Amino acid sequence: MVVKKPRIVIVGAGMAGLTAANKLHSVTASKDLFEVCVVEGGSRIGGRINTSEFCGDQIELGATWIHGIGGSPLHKIAQQTHSLLSDKPWECMDGNSSDQTTITIAEGGFHLDPSIVNPITRLFKNLMDHAQGKNQKNNITERDTTARGDEFLHSFCKKVSTRVGSAGLSIGLDAYWDSSKDQEEFKGCGIWNRKLLEEAIFAMHENTQRTYTSAGDLLNLDYNAESEYQMFPGEEITIAKGYLSIIEYLASALPPGVIQLGRKVTRIQWQPERHEQNGFCSSRPVKLHFCDGSVMHADHVIITVSLGVLKAAIGDDQGMFQPPLPNYKAEAISRLGFGVVNKLFMQLSPTTHHCKDGHHRPKRFPYLQLVFHSPHSEMRHKKIPWWMRRSPTLCPIYKNSSVLLCWFAGEEAKALESLKDEEIINGASDTFSSFRCSGYSYNEVKFSKVLKTKWATDPLFLGSYSYVAVGSSGEDFDTMAEPLPRESTSSPPLQILFAGEATHRTHYSTTHGAYFSGLREANRLLQHYHCLGIYNN
Repeated sequence: MVVKKPRIVIVGAGMAGLTAANKLHSVTASKDLFEVCVVEGGSRIGGRINTSEFCGDQIELGATWIHGIGGSPLHKIAQQTHSLLSDKPWECMDGNSSDQTTITIAEGGFHLDPSIVNPITRLFKNLMDHAQGKNQKNNITERDTTARGDEFLHSFCKKVSTRVGSAGLSIGLDAYWDSSKDQEEFKGCGIWNRKLLEEAIFAMHENTQRTYTSAGDLLNLDYNAESEYQMFPGEEITIAKGYLSIIEYLASALPPGVIQLGRKVTRIQWQPERHEQNGFCSSRPVKLHFCDGSVMHADHVIITVSLGVLKAAIGDDQGMFQPPLPNYKAEAISRLGFGVVNKLFMQLSPTTHHCKDGHHRPKRFPYLQLVFHSPHSEMRHKKIPWWMRRSPTLCPIYKNSSVLLCWFAGEEAKALESLKDEEIINGASDTFSSFRCSGYSYNEVKFSKVLKTKWATDPLFLGSYSYVAVGSSGEDFDTMAEPLPRESTSSPPLQILFAGEATHRTHYSTTHGAYFSGLREANRLLQHYHCLGIYNN
C-alpha cells in the first residue's frame, strides 16, 4: 500500500509563507517527506513587500526598512545575497533623510529655529518612551525644554498616564512658560504664536508616530502592551537591490510549480471534531475552495494572510472558515489593531529647479518637517486639502533625487487612495506653494507625476500592519499564533496554523516578525513529524 505524503498548503506568498515553505523544503527535500504547495491570490509574490520603480528610481511600495541590523535574519540574508550594494540609487539609500540637517517649516513659509522645535521633539520622545516603558526612571522634568502647559499636552499626558497605570508623569508643564507669552508673536512668523507653534510641532511628531505604528489615532494604542515590542540594535537601513531580493531568495529554493499565483482562497473547511461522514477526502481533513471553483485537500494549512483579511473573514456572514473560528480566536482578531499607512511619491516638475531669472537652481531638495495649523483653525490656508494636513514630512527619496515622498496614515491614507492623480498634484502643489519651501518662491514647487500606494482597498491586504489597540494585549498575538484544533480534541491535529507579522508578540508589524512566524510554524510541523534534529543540521 502506498502511503500518501502529508500535504501542506501555505496560503500567501509573502515573507511568512515563503519562509515557511523554504524551511520545510530545505529540511526535508532530500527525503521527499512532504508535498508543499504555496497558493497566492495575487499575480506576484511578496505580499506587503513590493519593490517597484518610479521615474527611473527604485522605490518600495510596501515594507521599506530593516529595523536594526544587529541580529536581524533579513540583514544576514541581504548580506549573503549581496543585496546591500547596488550601482543604481534606491529609496532612502542615505538613511532616514537625504541630509543631516532637517528644516522645519510652518504653514505660511516660516522657518522655525531649532530652539523652538527641539524641546518639543524631546518632550514627545520622552512621553512616548515613558508610555512604552522605555524610561521609567525619567520623570520628564528637564528644565531646558521649552514645552508649555497647554491643554493639548495635558490631555495627552493624562490619557497616557492612565494607560500605563502610573500615578502621573510629573511633567510640570505649567512651569515651562509664562502664560503671558501665549500670544507672543515670533518675528517673521505672522499670526503664529508660541502656543500655536508648540501644539502644531507636537502634532507633527504625533503624525510621524502614526505612520510608525499604523494607528490612525495614537490614543488607540495600548501603550503598556506596546512596551513588549522589541527592536534589533544597530542602524535601520534599506536594501540596495530592493526588499524583493529577500523574497526572491526564499522562493528560489523551491521547485517549479510549488508557488501557484492567481489562486485566491474563498473558503476553508476544517474539522474541529472528528466526523466520519463529512464529505471530505477521508485522508486529508482540510478542504480549500478557490475563486475559480477548484478545490484542494490538505493535511495542514498555514494561513499567512493579513490581519485585515482575517478581520473581514470573521465579519463576513458566509465566512472564510467553515465551521467558523472558535470565539477565542475570533475575539483576538477583532481586538487587535490593524491600520493603514500609504506612501505618496511625487516627481518634481523640471521647472521647479529653475529660478525666475533663468538660472538653474541647485537640484537638491531639502528634507522638510511640515508644521500645519489645526484643520479647524480659522488661520489655516484654505487651499491646503484636509488630507495633506497630517502628513509630517516631505523629502527626496535620496540625495539629489527628483522624486519626493510623503507618508499618510489613518483616514488621510484611505482618502488618498480614492483621489485622481490630477487632484493629488493640484492639492500637493497648493500645499507646498503655501510653504514656499526653503528658498523656493511661491508657486515654484510643482509636480508632474505621482504614484500612491493603495493598501486599504487591496482585497488581498485591507490595510498595512498590526498594532496593540486599546482593549487588546500581547496575549492576543499569542492567541493568533495558536493552531487549530486545540490538542484536547479528537480531530486530526494541526489542521490550520497561523503565521504573519500579526502572530508575533514582540516583533509584530515587521518583516522580520513575519519571517520568525514562518519559521515557527514550519518548525511546529517538523516537530510534529519528528523531523527536527534528524534532517536539520
